[in-house]
Amino acid sequence: MTHKHHSSWLLHILKLLWIWLLLQQWVSFTEPLLFEETTAGIIAALAITAVIEAMVFLKRIIRVPLQLALIVYAVFQTLSSYSIPVPDRLGEIFRDDQYQHVLPYIWFALAAWAIFNFIAVWVNSKRKVLLVVGLNIVAFGILDSFTATELWKETAWVAGIGMAWLVTEHFNRFRRRFPQGWALLRRNPLKILGNILVIFSLIIFAGVNMPTVQPSLTDPYTAWREWRGMPLSSGSGGLGGLGTLLNPGGESTSGYGREDNNLGGGFNFDYSPVMSIASEERSYWRGETRSTYSGTGWTNRQRTRGSQPIDPGQQLPSEGQGSVPSTTVEQSVTMLNDEVYPVLFGAYSMSRVDEVELPQDSELRWKREGAELHFTSESRQSAYPKQYTVTSEIPMISWEELKEKSADELYANAPMDESYYQIPSDFPDRVRGLAEEVTQNGDTPYEKVLLLQQYLQSSEFSYTNAPDLSSKRSDDFVDSFLFEIQEGYCDYFSTSMVMMARSLDIPARWVKGYAPGNVPNEQYMSPDGTRTASGSYTVTNADAHSWAEIYFGEYGWIPVEATPGFTMPILAGAEPQEPVAEEEPEEETPAEEEEEEEQAAAPAASASEDSGSLTALLGTAAGIVLLLWLGYVIWRRRWSFRFLRARLSTGKPLTPADKVVAETERWLRSVRRKGLQQGHNETLRESVLRWREQQPALTPLLEPLLRRFEHARYSPVQVEPEAWRAVHEDAVRLKKGIKKAKPV
Repeated sequence: MTHKHHSSWLLHILKLLWIWLLLQQWVSFTEPLLFEETTAGIIAALAITAVIEAMVFLKRIIRVPLQLALIVYAVFQTLSSYSIPVPDRLGEIFRDDQYQHVLPYIWFALAAWAIFNFIAVWVNSKRKVLLVVGLNIVAFGILDSFTATELWKETAWVAGIGMAWLVTEHFNRFRRRFPQGWALLRRNPLKILGNILVIFSLIIFAGVNMPTVQPSLTDPYTAWREWRGMPLSSGSGGLGGLGTLLNPGGESTSGYGREDNNLGGGFNFDYSPVMSIASEERSYWRGETRSTYSGTGWTNRQRTRGSQPIDPGQQLPSEGQGSVPSTTVEQSVTMLNDEVYPVLFGAYSMSRVDEVELPQDSELRWKREGAELHFTSESRQSAYPKQYTVTSEIPMISWEELKEKSADELYANAPMDESYYQIPSDFPDRVRGLAEEVTQNGDTPYEKVLLLQQYLQSSEFSYTNAPDLSSKRSDDFVDSFLFEIQEGYCDYFSTSMVMMARSLDIPARWVKGYAPGNVPNEQYMSPDGTRTASGSYTVTNADAHSWAEIYFGEYGWIPVEATPGFTMPILAGAEPQEPVAEEEPEEETPAEEEEEEEQAAAPAASASEDSGSLTALLGTAAGIVLLLWLGYVIWRRRWSFRFLRARLSTGKPLTPADKVVAETERWLRSVRRKGLQQGHNETLRESVLRWREQQPALTPLLEPLLRRFEHARYSPVQVEPEAWRAVHEDAVRLKKGIKKAKPV
């Protein structure tokens, strides 16, 4: 490949990279709205398109069919990894109705392919780059204002991509129009890269250090909402991660949602019925579990991976409850709406599906890890089972016995998957510190968990479906709740419970489902007037709930309720025994109170540091680059500063002769310190003659300096522009000669 074609190929690769990064921002926005397997197919399609487009040695007539074939294959492989049935051949999708569900995944992937190729072919000038980037920024700005999703990071990425893309397009245009100039630039690539790096560093450094200014004007959307008297809120709300695309945070409704990676915001209660459950025990109705915390919520890319198909009446493999005895509880569920849920709900850990009516194109899959009963269908139009009966095993736990079990006794012989200890690398240290402080009086894992529960249910935090997020500074969901917002609903409390337990090396996971629901009074009261736990529970969308489950070795996974106002049913056995609280300390003096307030304020002050760590890192890096660039400029311009004093004294630019005279005065000052003093009334020639008599060895070194000075001062012949450099070099030799010469 010639240099010309090599340069063209590199610029083409950069262009594809910017397009890929741009479209990845849309993937980030749509990820909470699409199925996980759909997003995975889109990501694969974009990657395949970019790689094949980079193969410029292949003609487009070859690249396009190759891209399409690989994308379809990647979609099939992705669906298979999610346990979704796919045909052996592409043609079966159109001939066999049972594979029609695969088509939407292919359409989404092909749409991503078409958009990528359109941008790659059509955008071939700076104007079109500006148009595409500008439209994307406007689109993200509108979506950020009118949806529940915060898109500032995506917008910033698009702006950065736009600048890099413009630089790439500028060089590409320069290469085509000025091939000789481009050849010169290619010989000095570091200069080009250095200038680009300095420009970007200037922009980043200015942006990071720009003072925060509150807007003086209200944006039209906010003004319209205030005029209509509609509440303002930020973030995406909803229980269980539910939120709608065109409803800003605070207007989402409660219910069971599939997306849990963007928790927060607020919601409105929806009291529409979901199901009726006949059971002898009041319980929480489990749905799904999550184990990977992202900092903004919970991710789950292993939705049905590792699951196995099961039939009614089949015993479900347990997660392993050890030798703890259990009691059997049967639940009969009747659905009261037409929604399709990803799982069947049941109490605690289900052990058997007794009865269920399934459509022919659907099946039940049991995921042992997490004890989840998934409902899968080959067709998206399949109806969810209207009635089913399941049996659960409720462990009989001796709380007094569990209270005494140390961590070694619980976990030494019952190791857990590392995912239940998972904590992000940038998880704030002050959350760990708070967990340790709250549980300092607990000796065993059970006591520590109970102390965490008591802390979260204390007066420090309050329950509300519309938390005020104006004080939120930290990017971490748990950190912002514990130290800044300090109010919220179940998602806030349960997630904090799980992550604080994990920070103490106690395995925990997040669970979502439904609270028990309501029982009619005639069913809730027994004939003798005492309350009973059995009955028919009516569960509504307002009962959508999340909680924590803690692993206690042979005792298995134990539900823990951290949300104030909610009561986790006692599963079995005696009442849990709480750790005895210490006596209240004596009243503190004002000085002690002030010291504690300062200590409490210290973690809050570090919130901005935790949330802005990346910004600080970028600002520091940009500052270092600018300092290096400034040092380089000073070094390159060092000769200009050499005559700054002479130029200031004359008040005008120096001529070449003036520079020679100024350089002569410089070396005269230097030799004066070596003993060669110029007389008060002596000319330079007279002084040089005297110095030659004192030190004859310096004669060949002094003669050139004297000759250059007299030529500059008295000769009518024009002095060369760089003549002062010769004076400087002769002066350097004179200084070395003075050290060796011996006076006569």
